Amino acid sequence: MHVSLARGTMARIAYLLLCHRNPEGIVAQARLLAGQGDFVAIHYDAGSSRGDYAALRAGLEGVAGVTFAARRHRCGWGSWSLVAATLETAKTAIAAFPEATHFFLISGDCWPIKPAALIRARLDADGRDRIECADFLTSGWIRTGLVEERLVFRHPFNERTQRRLFYGALWVQRRLGLRRAMPARMRIRVGSQWWCLRRATLERVLAFIRARRDVLRFFRTTWIPDETFFQTLVHHLVPEVEIDRRPPTFLDFTDYGMPVVFHDDHHDMLVRQDHAFARKIAPSAHGLKARLRALYASDAPQPPVASDGHALISFVRRMGREGLRHGAAAWEGGASLEPGHRILVIVAKKWHVAKRLRSAIAAAGTMTALGFLFGEGDAHLPDLGGIAASPARCAAHPLSILRLVADIARSDRIALCLDPASVEILGAILASQAEVKVLLLDCGLSDDYLLGHAARIGIVTDPAAGLARSLLDALRAECAQEIARLRALCGDRLRIWREGAPPAVTAPLLAELLELDDTAAEALARNAHFFED
Repeated sequence: MHVSLARGTMARIAYLLLCHRNPEGIVAQARLLAGQGDFVAIHYDAGSSRGDYAALRAGLEGVAGVTFAARRHRCGWGSWSLVAATLETAKTAIAAFPEATHFFLISGDCWPIKPAALIRARLDADGRDRIECADFLTSGWIRTGLVEERLVFRHPFNERTQRRLFYGALWVQRRLGLRRAMPARMRIRVGSQWWCLRRATLERVLAFIRARRDVLRFFRTTWIPDETFFQTLVHHLVPEVEIDRRPPTFLDFTDYGMPVVFHDDHHDMLVRQDHAFARKIAPSAHGLKARLRALYASDAPQPPVASDGHALISFVRRMGREGLRHGAAAWEGGASLEPGHRILVIVAKKWHVAKRLRSAIAAAGTMTALGFLFGEGDAHLPDLGGIAASPARCAAHPLSILRLVADIARSDRIALCLDPASVEILGAILASQAEVKVLLLDCGLSDDYLLGHAARIGIVTDPAAGLARSLLDALRAECAQEIARLRALCGDRLRIWREGAPPAVTAPLLAELLELDDTAAEALARNAHFFED
């Protein structure tokens, strides 16, 4: 469709800019947007540097069309704070810019990939809200991880900064069946965080949450509400024919679920996409930013729209990682364990017991000894160049990570620690071509230990207050079930070191598993402090 670029276009955009770093870049971004006659309302994360915020305010002082959110929130990924910051910025923009007809949510990493005049003309011609709002339960928009659990359970803790509390609270709610109902007469929608709404729509949203406090309370404790809150409310309040479900900002994701970062050589691909903005632009992409800055201020005609960005990114990634220019990534197909690899998996519910044994194995020097690389960051890994920085990333590709460790450490013998709950990871290791043996450290689980464990995973916040007998019994039963699944999975590859077993029993076992001579195995078997709490 041809869109006129007439100067008399009626749309006026108020950009809601969420940012948390790089004040110099935000100043340049805000000046660019406001310089073409639009408006900018900025929310700068309250958890960021005060000096940076002061520099941002000073850099934009006196710039027409720029304002700041009346209240700043300390934002965390996946939490309500991102929605709260957006609402605060929207309220500020509505009050400060009565001429604004559209409100466009962007981040500090977003840059325009169309001229300002063209963006406004297209908004005039279209007359719809642009926000992705797929059906939460049936669309398949969420590809991995929690889905329905995001909604039916309450999430008062942040998954990234309070991981044990997050999953502990989830475990308790699952165990006790504490599911909650969805808001009445409302179907939950999901989609990209970034949208462009008409003024009337945003005012409807603000009026709705003032009237329906129950909906606000519900979303406050959902997980990743920035992908569901506005998407659900807009779809609930606006007729379907007035919604364009394509997000106005172009973005793609890596294998790890992180946004793809665009560089100088992405310019031609980006400007062909049927979007107004792109995210994320690399801080070092100075050439790309200069070209996009010039494009935004120009009257350049719309180039042919290809909408081929996702396919091109997928193609380039696939071609590069299959060896035309670069080696295969560690997590790609073919990176696995082979018959020459010998793996010892040390399984223990008491992590400190497994860690003590790991230290002894490392001191003996018979094999590369790793900690809980699928459960915590400090796993005594060799330098893998940051690939294994995230336990979740390791857990997603366990065989590839272990193969990478073997190659870099130049060792075909690896010992690693594993929680008995991680049966899927253990199953993948057992199914590989490697020679795998499993050593279960059979530790007694006292009430005091279970109480401390409950505190560590966030089921209780005050161990001194104790824990109900029913929950202690449930924890003990859960541990017993994990061990039963472990036994069934391992079969004759399972060995057990029982707490209190005499050295005469354990020494031959350790000599076999750890490839120690009789003297070293007997010394290790006599080392009774492994099982001490």
